[in-house]
Amino acid sequence: MTDAAAFVRANTAVATPPLVPEIRLHLATEITPIWQASEETLARAGLPPPFWAFAWAGGQALARYLLDRPETVAGRDVLDLGSGSGLVAIAAARAGAAKVTAAEIDPFAAAAIAENAALNRVAVTVVAEDLLAGERSWPVIAAADVCYEQPMAGQVASWLRRRAARSLVLLADPGRAYVPADGLVELARYDVPTSRELEDRETRETTVWRVMPAAAPSAT
Repeated sequence: MTDAAAFVRANTAVATPPLVPEIRLHLATEITPIWQASEETLARAGLPPPFWAFAWAGGQALARYLLDRPETVAGRDVLDLGSGSGLVAIAAARAGAAKVTAAEIDPFAAAAIAENAALNRVAVTVVAEDLLAGERSWPVIAAADVCYEQPMAGQVASWLRRRAARSLVLLADPGRAYVPADGLVELARYDVPTSRELEDRETRETTVWRVMPAAAPSAT
């Protein structure tokens, strides 16, 4: 059995995201070596990229937003959907959330979140299941950089809009192709330093949105 936590520690270095220097994470500097190491360790080809090993622009912006506005999550239960490295979950915990849940189906990501939470001395519960198949809700739901491919982006947007009827739903996006075209209210905007290893530019303008519930069908 693969020791996912040992893999995370062996293939990353502790670093701080540019926009959120108060949080430390186990991060990779290049995507290809850790991607190849993931496939070799699991003896499987065609694995998705190790998104958990990088502090993506959306996660940095949403983490910055929560740290600067702790009243958004203070004393409330928070879900970080598609948590990746756990950056947003850790920021929510540091901002005073009552309980933080990080949802991630990648076992390496789940291990990275646990390692990163311990590194920052916060409590984060990792849920390794596909929450999009259910209708569970939380007072605050955060999702960062989840609109990069179809059909996942459409499924996530639909699920978030259903949750928005009862929850504060926050979505951070750096201009990905499949971000919803409507139903969003801008809360903040950041210029996030990025790496040419991951992006096609050195900064990404990233918006933190509030997701609004889907409009009820009009009576006819």
